[in-house]
Amino acid sequence: MLQFAAILSLLLGIGCSAVVAAEPEWTVMTFNIRYGTANDGDNRWANREALVYDVIEARDADIVGLQEALSFQLESITEHIEGYGVIGVGRDDGATQGEFSPILYKLDRFYVESSGTFWLSDTPEVVGSTGWGNSITRICTWARLIDRASGEAINVYNTHFDHQSQTSRLNSAALIGRELKDIRDEPVLLMGDFNAGEDNQAMLYLTSHRGGPKLVDTYRDLHPDETNVGTFNSFKGDSEGDKIDHIFANTMIRTLDADIDRTNEDGRYPSDHFPVWARITISGS
Repeated sequence: MLQFAAILSLLLGIGCSAVVAAEPEWTVMTFNIRYGTANDGDNRWANREALVYDVIEARDADIVGLQEALSFQLESITEHIEGYGVIGVGRDDGATQGEFSPILYKLDRFYVESSGTFWLSDTPEVVGSTGWGNSITRICTWARLIDRASGEAINVYNTHFDHQSQTSRLNSAALIGRELKDIRDEPVLLMGDFNAGEDNQAMLYLTSHRGGPKLVDTYRDLHPDETNVGTFNSFKGDSEGDKIDHIFANTMIRTLDADIDRTNEDGRYPSDHFPVWARITISGS
């Protein structure tokens, strides 16, 4: 009897350990890196690219959503920081031309089951299409990633909303909401530069329980009362404006930690946006 009880106890212990170990934790980051051909004077890409590499490498995120990334910037980033795969296309031609909204993912952590890009317009499948008052082409890149260790799937969407047209922002939020509505039993992340503060109707739709996809702002999940949250810094470190860079999650995700990264080197900032990051796990784990 004692031997049987010992074996049973061992098996139960192994079972419990396996359950705990199976629950993954992921660090995710969204970062508008400012397009590398911009005429930014002292803040041009050549003067700040090393800082961009340092920030990404230091955070060591499992998933990174970039905005305003040109193909040569992506090549440089992945050359300087090993271990990332890249998902995404240029918004102008669906290949290499124009800005990307790419998803970087740790190759040793995930494999890609499926992925794609759609255009924020009435014809989302048409490459280069625009609409809703935005003169600049806007896209959303997505991927269904499978965690190699746990087998858990996570659905990641990365986007960059229009900076001028509120009609475009509202319609873009609605389009993405429709894309997300059928993903009910798996973790979902929506990240990006939304060019909209937290009180903007497009953002309120994304977090709405009345027709929207009911997402949660991971930063606000842990810092509900923080007021110093501006993420567009004008290369000056300004943080008094709106938080326009967001990482949203569905109810299948629980936020463990989150913050705004204000790294700089003697007053030089890696971009005119601060990165935002979060450490997450499966809800209930």
